[in-house]
Amino acid sequence: MKYPVTPDGRYFVVRGRLWRMANPALGEAERTCLVGHLMKARRAVRDAKRSADPKAEAAAHQAVDKAKRELGERGPVWWEDGAPDLNRHVVKNTTYVEWYAKIGRSRSGGS
Repeated sequence: MKYPVTPDGRYFVVRGRLWRMANPALGEAERTCLVGHLMKARRAVRDAKRSADPKAEAAAHQAVDKAKRELGERGPVWWEDGAPDLNRHVVKNTTYVEWYAKIGRSRSGGS
């Protein structure tokens, strides 16, 4: 993956923001199927926007949300240690700030 993943495997980082990973307890076949549903729903959002169909777009957004919840990327967290959900939080405002600073230096050639 081209985006860094937090040491606990809960999030990946894009432009300094945390995004929740899929639940690693999902079986490969189930995950693959759910990702297929997610991609289909995202294409439906695109198509509805192109055709200026607000009802179809709303339905497609609901399908995206459903797939993301089934993958564990939204909704209740899939970990059980009581840690809060930091999805969409800026890394510098979380407990991952030191880890991110370290990988930022290593990715840019610093020490």
